[in-house]
Amino acid sequence: MRFTGTVFRAHNPRWSFAPTSGDGAARYGGRFNPVGMAALYTSLRPETAWREAQQGLPFKAQPLTICGYVADCADMADLTDPTQRRFWDIAPEDLSCAWEAILERGATPPGWAMAKQLHAAGIAGIIVPSFAPGALAQDRNAVFWRWQDRPPHQVAVIDDEQRLPRNQRSWE
Repeated sequence: MRFTGTVFRAHNPRWSFAPTSGDGAARYGGRFNPVGMAALYTSLRPETAWREAQQGLPFKAQPLTICGYVADCADMADLTDPTQRRFWDIAPEDLSCAWEAILERGATPPGWAMAKQLHAAGIAGIIVPSFAPGALAQDRNAVFWRWQDRPPHQVAVIDDEQRLPRNQRSWE
């Protein structure tokens, strides 16, 4: 499927000079990407982006920079759709599992195997439910494994007024 729309991401302000970087996800892994695989985690609503970024401290909000992105991305899989999950043989519990606990036991989280399978099949990204504390049914995320600043895999930050810092030295 092709996904077009605006997506949102909440950044630690320190890293807001690199709003389309997937380096942190590649370095540490995430629910839907193994270590070494870059990923850009975004949300379909700004409220969801805030929830996702505050997971560890839902009652003590930390400073964030919330950015919007223009997305026009082909080759997406909507894993909120039961038909698409069946097509890819993905169980709902594979999406929602306690992936960090599985990793701590020395096992591979199902989301990592799924990401490798879909990526190898040419899928550029997925739409998934949010599993952040307090997430509502309408809270969904778009996770991109392939993205650039133009179609067919466009995820481009909206910064027409050049408000984002250009590098780490911008904070000095």
